[in-house]
Amino acid sequence: MKIAVLDWYTVNISGDIPTSQLEELGDVRIIPLTPPEETAANIGDADIVLCNKVLITKEVMDACPNIKYVGLFATGFNNVDIAYAAEKGITVCNAGQYSTDAVAQQTFAYILDRYSRIRDYDIAVKNGEWERSPAFSYFPVPTAELAGKTLSIVGFGSIGRKVAQIGSAFGMNIVVSTRTQPKDCPYEVTDLYTAAEKADVLTFHCPLTDKTAGIINSKLISHMKPTAMLINTSRGGVVNEKDLADALNSGKIAAAYLDVLVKEPMSPDTPLKGAKNCVITPHTAWAPLETRERLVDIVCSNIKAWQNGCPQNKVN
Repeated sequence: MKIAVLDWYTVNISGDIPTSQLEELGDVRIIPLTPPEETAANIGDADIVLCNKVLITKEVMDACPNIKYVGLFATGFNNVDIAYAAEKGITVCNAGQYSTDAVAQQTFAYILDRYSRIRDYDIAVKNGEWERSPAFSYFPVPTAELAGKTLSIVGFGSIGRKVAQIGSAFGMNIVVSTRTQPKDCPYEVTDLYTAAEKADVLTFHCPLTDKTAGIINSKLISHMKPTAMLINTSRGGVVNEKDLADALNSGKIAAAYLDVLVKEPMSPDTPLKGAKNCVITPHTAWAPLETRERLVDIVCSNIKAWQNGCPQNKVN
């Protein structure tokens, strides 16, 4: 079978993952990146299309009649017209839960950065401030313990559950807001606005849907404590970026840590770029080597399962 990999660069930017595993599955053509106007041409007569963010639209599927399978190097599948793929008999499979540990880890990297202020003190030491201190310990920047703080988690899939588990280990009070009532949940489950009101840390681990688009907005933020921090490692579209920037600049909340934005790569005119106490990382939470290796393993396993007539992780 012919396999077209449309944006391998997004998975393998450092060249640290070999393509041999993919090459065992068929005649593979590796394309580093695919602009929208070249999608159909780059797919050509391929039977299998693998991509991360490339849009697989109705027009693309109509232009490439050989497509039988679309495999995603991602959990999200909003870049594929799922309904039309089903009409065409095209199987679409994602790679769920590959990044659970990595995203939960980065969530706590943000939390610890805010609460322990390691970066601030490293800069102070390198600027000679400790050398000039009259006492043995120098702590002008306030720090705080996580124990006893309330961690409100929006979305309770595998990542949300892992974040809750880690927060509990730190002695945090866990509050959950989720679309469906989870079974056997040991934590307080409540609505979004109550979760926001209680939060010292409000973190989002929900998919981007019509219902979650723009839910981080001025109304939600008005329910938060001015001392609270907000984290988004889900999808940029859940944030109204102007509302969040205005809230940060006016001190309505203390800080925001974001790994995703509405437009990626980041637009130079995003209102969050210069917002106060806003830390932005370039969509890296999913990117540790072990995580990306696991991702490729899942994508290849999905193809093998489909070839054997038993598709797994099918989303349509």
